[in-house]
Amino acid sequence: MTCGDGLETLLNDPRDHHDPYETTEAHVERLLGRALNSFDLPDATVERLESALAHSTALHSAHHSSSLRRTLYRHAYLLSDGSALTLWELVHNAGRDGAEQHELYAEEAEARLAASRLSAGPPPEWTVERSDGGPSGEDDDLAALGALFARPIPAQPRMYVPDDSADHARRVLRRAENADRPSERTARRLRIAFGHHITQVFGRNCPVEGGRDAGFSLYEHRFLLLDGSELSLWEVEHTATPDGRHMCEVYESEAAARRAMEARSRVR
Repeated sequence: MTCGDGLETLLNDPRDHHDPYETTEAHVERLLGRALNSFDLPDATVERLESALAHSTALHSAHHSSSLRRTLYRHAYLLSDGSALTLWELVHNAGRDGAEQHELYAEEAEARLAASRLSAGPPPEWTVERSDGGPSGEDDDLAALGALFARPIPAQPRMYVPDDSADHARRVLRRAENADRPSERTARRLRIAFGHHITQVFGRNCPVEGGRDAGFSLYEHRFLLLDGSELSLWEVEHTATPDGRHMCEVYESEAAARRAMEARSRVR
């Protein structure tokens, strides 16, 4: 099936067994309908998708282990004004019941960041052992956790991405569930952001209430503003909720974010 002179053959989603002549409109509707975070896509992106004439889907990357499966797909769309639009779909089984879940992102960097958060367990370099070689007890876990929370941010080159950074800031703030999230003044300043950089500062699984492990991650979203100043949002992602649900909290300072993580980890 082709569309226009010189266009490549259009491919339907290789993971599904739908009508091979499925229209692009139906494909977009199905893609948005199954994504858990479709509401988080920029409004302008969703509006542009309404004029999609043709689409192509390709496997971008995949990771499979005994406990984790994650796959990243690239969906490209030809729009009625002759421009192109790309969506990145992350498919994984990291939910509580191991069922397949779908997430959509407008930027490849955000999709890759989301994929990196799907850990099959704490990385080896974060393993905690007692100094005497014995198993870690509750007090030792808390002491080690406190030490890890105090780790300085490793020096990394900062590369700002000038890609709808003000909208990225809006979406970060919108998913914050904590009552003490950044102020309206901070939100107003971020409206003039034109570049951003995301860094993972911390990641670990910790025991919490009920004898289960909860995942904790800390991200710095640093923004470059039109006036030349810089501003950071500190995002805590964790599953230390009563039902193990994934939760996002956003803070104006690293210290506040680390205090929140430590408080959540001590709930037993």
